[in-house]
Amino acid sequence: MQLHKPDVVDAATAILDSYGIADLTMRRLARELNVSPGALYWHFANKQELLGAVADRILQPTGTDAGGFGWREKIHGICAALRDALLSHTDGAELVSSSFATGQSARAAAIVTQLADAARDAGVAAQDAETAARTVMYYVLGFTVDEQSRLQWDAAGALSDEQSVLMADTGREFGFGLQLLVDGLAVHGGADLGALRAKAE
Repeated sequence: MQLHKPDVVDAATAILDSYGIADLTMRRLARELNVSPGALYWHFANKQELLGAVADRILQPTGTDAGGFGWREKIHGICAALRDALLSHTDGAELVSSSFATGQSARAAAIVTQLADAARDAGVAAQDAETAARTVMYYVLGFTVDEQSRLQWDAAGALSDEQSVLMADTGREFGFGLQLLVDGLAVHGGADLGALRAKAE
C-alpha cells in the first residue's frame, strides 16, 4: 500500500493524542505505519517539518472568517478558536508553540497575519503590528501550555485543590488576560493615531 502525506499526518496526530508529544518519534510513527523510518523522509525532510504539518492539522478549526466584526471581536474570536484547537489535542499547545517558534506552521503564521491586521485596525503603527500580533499569540500559547500541563498533573493527582485547574475557572482567567492585551492595544493604537493626526496638522 502506497503511503501518502495525509496518512503520515493522521498517524502522527493519533500518536500525539494517545501518548503525548514525548512519544511522537519518527521510529514509533514508522512502526505504526508498518514502514521503515526512511520511508517517512520521502514526505518530510525532518521531524520539525512533520511536527509543523501536525500543528497545521491541530489549527485547522481556527480558519474561520472574522470579517464584519470590529478589531476587538476579531482578536477575541481568533484567540478563543486557537485555545479551543490547542486544548482538543494532547500536548497541542506545546507542539504548536514549538512549530511556531521554528517557523514550521503555515496556519500559525496565518493566525499572526490575522492578528496583525486587527492590530492595524486598532491604530497600531504598521511597523509594530506584527510584534503586537506575536505578543497576543505568545499569550495564548503560553497560557494554554500551562493549562494543559496542570491538567496532566491533575490527572496524576499531583496538585492540591488550590493548584488544580479543575477547581479554577480557566476560561474566565484566559479571557481576563486577553482583555488586558486588547485594552493595551486600544491605548497604544489610540496614541499612534493621535501622533499621526498631529503630524498631519
